[in-house]
Amino acid sequence: MGQVYGQLSLEERCEIARLHAEGASIRKIAATLDRAPSSIAREIARNASRDKGYTPALAQEKAAARRWNGSKLERDRGLREDVLARLAKGWSPEQVAGRLRHEAGFTRIGCETIYRFIYAEMKRTHDGAWRRYLPRAKARRGRRGRKGGSSTKTFKHRVPIDERPPSVGSRRIAGHWEADLMAFSKYGQNILVAHERATRFLMLARLASKQAAGVAGRLKAWLDALPGGLRRSMTFDNGTEFALHHTLGLPTYFCDPHSPWQKGGVENAIGRMRRPLPRKSDLASLPLRAINAAVAAYNTTPRKCLGWRTPAEAFYKSLKPLHFERESTSPLSRG
Repeated sequence: MGQVYGQLSLEERCEIARLHAEGASIRKIAATLDRAPSSIAREIARNASRDKGYTPALAQEKAAARRWNGSKLERDRGLREDVLARLAKGWSPEQVAGRLRHEAGFTRIGCETIYRFIYAEMKRTHDGAWRRYLPRAKARRGRRGRKGGSSTKTFKHRVPIDERPPSVGSRRIAGHWEADLMAFSKYGQNILVAHERATRFLMLARLASKQAAGVAGRLKAWLDALPGGLRRSMTFDNGTEFALHHTLGLPTYFCDPHSPWQKGGVENAIGRMRRPLPRKSDLASLPLRAINAAVAAYNTTPRKCLGWRTPAEAFYKSLKPLHFERESTSPLSRG
């Protein structure tokens, strides 16, 4: 009889359970599986339950638990502190893993390992505060169901997104923007958000109201501070606050009804900004420097889609071929 020293499989454990229940001896079970009797005896002694005896599923679970020596973040304290510090800055696990790989030249940790560590700690400690390390702060993984909807809006000179040139969707050329409102719990409090598709550069401005005239005025002020090469198009949803889109002086496009994902860049940006600026925030008591700090953190966070450059680096690089002085961007930061 040849000796086999590999780990027992689930199929072997099923056979052990069957023979053991039939009253077969340890040596008979070992001979049937071509295993050492000591291996079978140790398997039954270690993985049997007091109540149910030896069951394959429980034995497999116990064996796997003994082999697991902890998450990489549990074993490496320095790496754990580095990862948590970057997560605390608002970076996503993918951004943390990507930036660490960019800095080290090799993969130090994967984003899935970070996600599993956070959710495992949440479950182990029964402390929901661990979810605050994640950009969306979700207590559970997975997609959330959609509720409700919005009615179709029709504006003067409205052009549907189907007529938008394919070059806009490629994200290869800077100057194509997406805009939306970031609403808060207190009635009348909104922040206007503009997101550049190619560089992922973000601009925010607190609004006195969501009336179309004020929204169009702020967007126009932003656009006027940019060179022509960065004023190519802008995409909106069907909110009435964008009814004066035709006064901006550039091509504008609108998503299909109930399809905000068609301007996914700004939707993603708003989702990321919800961490430093949650919906329950009171903008009346929130200092402007807090909003500026939030958008500055977003624009200086490395992105995988940019080769782990930051949106600010990519945006200002796009300005150089246009011979545009950086001083002229100061109205953006003041906004």
